[in-house]
Order: sequence, then C-alpha cells, then structure tokens
Amino acid sequence: MKIIWLGHGSFRIEIENQVLLIDPWLTGNPALPEDSHDEAVTGATHLVLTHTHFDHVCDMLSLARRLEVPVVGQYDLMGYWEEHEDIQTVGFNKGGTVSLGDVAVSMVPASHSSTFSTEEGLRTGGSEVGYMIRGEGHTIYVSGDTDIMADMQWMGDYYRPDIGILSAGGHFTMDMKAAAYAARKFFNFNIVIPCHYRTFPFLEQSAEKLVNGLPGVNVIEPEVMQAVPI
Repeated sequence: MKIIWLGHGSFRIEIENQVLLIDPWLTGNPALPEDSHDEAVTGATHLVLTHTHFDHVCDMLSLARRLEVPVVGQYDLMGYWEEHEDIQTVGFNKGGTVSLGDVAVSMVPASHSSTFSTEEGLRTGGSEVGYMIRGEGHTIYVSGDTDIMADMQWMGDYYRPDIGILSAGGHFTMDMKAAAYAARKFFNFNIVIPCHYRTFPFLEQSAEKLVNGLPGVNVIEPEVMQAVPI
C-alpha cells in the first residue's frame, strides 16, 4: 500500500488492485509542481470526491474524461454529472459502502460545507463527506474537510481505523490542536497524517501541536509526491 500526498487535501492511495485519487487538485495547487501532474494521476482507477469546493473539485471532471475512470461520491451529484457531463460515476450516500475492486469504501459524515460557483452565484453540490477505505489489512479514515463532531465517536468505534488522514490546517477545518483532540478522544490510530495545511499563509504550517497532542501515535508530516512510510 502507498499513500502519497499531492499537497493540500489531495492524495493518491495505491491499495490492493486500485489507485484512488482523493480530491485531486492539480490546476493552481501551489504545493504540487506542474511537472508532477502526470505522475500524480497515472494509473488511477477512481477519483474520489469529498465535497465541491474549488480546491477539491476543480480538476475532477476533466480528469474523469481524460483518464476515462469513474468519479466516486455522493449520489445526488454523481447522478447529475453522469446525466449532464457524460462521465462515469459511482454514486452512493452516507452509511453506504461500495466495492472498488478489492477495496471497500464507506461514506461517513463530515461537518463543513459543499458549494461551487456558477454565473448565477453559489450552488450546493450535495453535502460534505469523509470516507473509510479498507484493504490490505488496514482501514484508512479520510476525514475530508471537517471540524470535530460527535459522529466521530461511533465512526471510530464501528470502523476502527488504524490510519487517519486528517484535515488539520485550521481556518476552514480543524486545526492541529483540535485534530489531536479528535484523534485522541474518538479514535485509536497507529498513524496520523495531517493535510489541508502549509498551502496558504493563513493555514497551519507545522504539525507540532498534533505531534505533541498524540503521544504514542506515529504522526507523519507528509512530503509531496513521496510515499508515506506505513
């Protein structure tokens, strides 16, 4: 298994016989060099969407067409895109689980928002979600953009993820201190990978508070385009 950070909230997860691109943000991503774009997406089998803010969705449709792979996400938006954008999709909803090859992906709640800009103003693109991704003996919790929420209690108890990919940059999501609290209180992670930080000056630039708040947990600050040691 390989977990590769593409900067911000974007990841490439190579697991079982699949390559999942989580919220792949290429265009304008200041953390991902342009000469790494092709390497970042080559071999992808699925594109997985957590919500429709521009830094998560702006490349989704073009990549779906270019790579000829389905977008995985919330049923309402996937149905609309399949009908109007002529792409393949896998639509389901919170509480549901889909099989992507030998990988089980369960959709779980998040606490954020999910809008996109149009000529007529902001529109809602379904609701924000996270995912539990299971394969190769691991369960990875991809939080998506979220704050601390009470739902994390049952999510941790029911799915028992051992790896947490947590949005922890603050301003739009949990900050490092809050992410440490959530991980400590609701989960029993062996590995925590922070994301949605270091991209812009007003976001957290260091995971020091996350490290200090999770003694005994392997908190790994990822490097762009480098596999996280698992």
